[in-house]
Amino acid sequence: MAQGGFTNEQLERYARHIILPQVGGRGQRRLLDSRVFVVGAGGLGSPILLYLAAAGVGTIDIVDDDVVDRSNLQRQIIHSTDDVGEAKVESARAAIMTLNPDVKVNMLRQRITRDNAMTLLRDAAVVLDGSDNFATRYLINDACWFLKKPLVSGAMHRFEGQVTVFPMNGGADSPCYRCLFAEPPPADLVPTCQEAGILGVRPGVIGSLQATEAIKLLLGIGRPLVGRLLVYDALEMSFRTIKLHRDKGCALNGDHPTMKELGTYDDERCTSNLPSFPREPA
Repeated sequence: MAQGGFTNEQLERYARHIILPQVGGRGQRRLLDSRVFVVGAGGLGSPILLYLAAAGVGTIDIVDDDVVDRSNLQRQIIHSTDDVGEAKVESARAAIMTLNPDVKVNMLRQRITRDNAMTLLRDAAVVLDGSDNFATRYLINDACWFLKKPLVSGAMHRFEGQVTVFPMNGGADSPCYRCLFAEPPPADLVPTCQEAGILGVRPGVIGSLQATEAIKLLLGIGRPLVGRLLVYDALEMSFRTIKLHRDKGCALNGDHPTMKELGTYDDERCTSNLPSFPREPA
């Protein structure tokens, strides 16, 4: 064992982190001792998982019940042609182990549901949502609220992407997903992934931003995207920030909440976008 409780290999691997004053050896040890939960090993999950693993986040739980399809490879860079037909969680774990054997990966080849969500998310320090349907988004939001787990939310649609952080601490400036969207839009108004299309490189931007926010939360550094929605437009190559506010009438996070437990979550059509809504620029 080398200095600071790190092996010589770890000192070499994480050297560029350790020399950062905001991280240092103590911060790197915190990352190695941290546990995160990633929902989805697809477009957003790919950069999230690769960058968290490269950073040395010690334990990563991945939930996804899908298998790798050839059409995924245009954007889901954690998988390869040889992985087509394989479970995404298994393919993702293999890629992570090749990148960084320090990381422990727990594969959950299943759907996250009302029955298992509270148990699955219970031990995570941070939850990252890379899901592609509204039912899962609402479920993760609600479970994180009841568990008081910070949630890093990302979404995409065609050439646009969005990222925000829901701290789930009940503060005045602590909106949740339901504060933004009380109910999912009608399914017939939302195009599917196959219908809408998606620029393949864009998940790399949004997923990397989500990984960045998770690392900041784990280290307790910087200013997380709390109360702010970061919107990325790939065609304009622009970023803008929209202020978010807690909805006092929110059924979950309002002044007089009516939700006391997880509700019923119907499967929605596959969509990776968040609906747009008017807010004031920050």
